[in-house]
Amino acid sequence: MASSPYPVPAAALVWEQEIKKSRFIAHIAHTPTPADARAFIESVRRTDQNAGHRCWAFVAGAPTDTQVLGFSDDGEPSGTAGKPMLAQLQGSGLGEVTAVVSRYFGGIKLGTGGLVRAYGGTVAAALRLLETRERRIMSRASLVAEYGDITVLENLLTQYAGEWLRLDYGFQVSGEVLVDAREISTFCRQLSDRTQGRVQARILDSTL
Repeated sequence: MASSPYPVPAAALVWEQEIKKSRFIAHIAHTPTPADARAFIESVRRTDQNAGHRCWAFVAGAPTDTQVLGFSDDGEPSGTAGKPMLAQLQGSGLGEVTAVVSRYFGGIKLGTGGLVRAYGGTVAAALRLLETRERRIMSRASLVAEYGDITVLENLLTQYAGEWLRLDYGFQVSGEVLVDAREISTFCRQLSDRTQGRVQARILDSTL
């Protein structure tokens, strides 16, 4: 799994343009998983149920993850809608994003090249207006600490912008923490150094 952060949509966006009397309406949303992407696509289908075509593309995960890609021409000539839409999403560097473009036919045929430009261009224009935020990749680590070492641990969590995922108070303090995947190894090493080896954090995995 990638450890570098990447941009994701901060809020949903709807943008529309008219090309030769056909309306092209772009709907873009944050969709962390393929299931979220398909749910969003279905919601747009219900919203624009009178549209002739509702073509879509998604990158429902990290932008470099080829296992979370999808697209559909939804009845338009093959290769004229979904693929150019996906190309725009991938070119943007965004992750966890789905675009649906609804077309209301205006009576003038655009041809295959015109459709490619219309669908790809509609997504490109909408993306330029999209607000984004950074998605950090977090790693999970488990640890057990004496109460006397909690201050050191809390200070390190603050320093690395980490957080407790689970915290249990017993004879000792135990739990799991989340720290930026790029810094988790350094965090664990410093925790051991600053407690003279008393606290050893064990890296478990990465999570979004």
